[in-house]
Amino acid sequence: MARYHIETYGCTSNRGESQAIERRLRQGGHYPVDDPSRADVAILNTCTVVEKTERNMLRRAAELDEETPADLVITGCMALAQGEAFDDAAVDAEILHWDEVAEYVRNGECPTATPDTDVVLDDVTGILPIARGCLSDCSYCITKQATGTIDSPPVEENVQKARELLDAGARELRITGQDTGVYGLENGERKLPELLTRICELPGEFRVRVGMANPKGVYGMHEELADVFAEHDELYNFLHAPVQSGSDDVLVDMRRRHRTPEFKEIVAAFDERLEYWTLATDFIVGFPTETDADFQQSLDLLRDVEPEKVNVTRFSKRPGTDAAELDGLGGTIKKERSSAMTDLKMDVVGAAHDAMVGEEHTVLLTQDGTEDSLVGYDEAHRQVAIPEAESMGLELGDFVDVEITGHNTVYALGEPIRAVAKTA
Repeated sequence: MARYHIETYGCTSNRGESQAIERRLRQGGHYPVDDPSRADVAILNTCTVVEKTERNMLRRAAELDEETPADLVITGCMALAQGEAFDDAAVDAEILHWDEVAEYVRNGECPTATPDTDVVLDDVTGILPIARGCLSDCSYCITKQATGTIDSPPVEENVQKARELLDAGARELRITGQDTGVYGLENGERKLPELLTRICELPGEFRVRVGMANPKGVYGMHEELADVFAEHDELYNFLHAPVQSGSDDVLVDMRRRHRTPEFKEIVAAFDERLEYWTLATDFIVGFPTETDADFQQSLDLLRDVEPEKVNVTRFSKRPGTDAAELDGLGGTIKKERSSAMTDLKMDVVGAAHDAMVGEEHTVLLTQDGTEDSLVGYDEAHRQVAIPEAESMGLELGDFVDVEITGHNTVYALGEPIRAVAKTA
């Protein structure tokens, strides 16, 4: 669990993005602190409306870089439009789209559910934690100390919770957990395919996103799971399987339970069964034992599997973990490797979104965007923004057929082309 400090500047849209970031962080068990010097990560949501504002953002970023002992994340308008300005000012920070911040703060750890975690209805999105804990023992992760081993409620109990969320107006269900892939494994059974099938059989028009599943939990049922995705349109064709490194030597030191050949087999199974889908994965760069050759293997793996969504995290020590006892790599090495992988990530992700231009997709609108735009996700859970959506009479919860007209590297832009399905 991480302590975070967040500061927001600018318009209502920026404040809304910060609220969304905080909501995801708190759902993951992280908690805020007012003092950036006590934070594991500081988040600066920037504005760039006038030149004076830009100078103020650079000054505050430099102050936070000094005040915060761990990581600094910069997001918002100036980060996306003039991210190079922070590098020119020698500010050591990760420049991220706001939708990537919560994943980055996880630092490669599993999302953490607190003891009182329960279902949540957020606008038209229902959040359904299906289990608590995990079966992993990663050397860098402090989450296990807070959550313990996997504890999976019965399938019927989770199906009932899903039914209640849909009855309450949810149009999107987000299945969450420390590791959704090991649901049921404490009893020797892989229950995720059965649970997803049961949920998809519930009445209504909705979509389901499956949250993070470690590759080892998926491997062994990857073909069955891919079949379930292929059989049910209710499921976003989306798999978040964090590989963390392309080097098996580093994976051993991380005490990750999978190896790269297993990860590639999982990807191949989904490639075989799904024509259009999204692979999301995570990489940790700068792990204490990572050599130049190890890092090159991570770059090679990223090029090979071409994930459409990638979270790149610089290794950061967590107190009380075994990896914190290792001699770390220098900050310059970690920064250089992070920059190199981020550049490659943007090329890969940008190419995936570029290929979408001109295609037609069905988007479920789930959140407010800037001004009167609305934002949603298509069949593969790729984010699509629709400018001036509200002036067209669109609402959250609508399914909209759109043509993809462009993209901003990490999300697409869509124009409605057919009648929408109004929220019930």
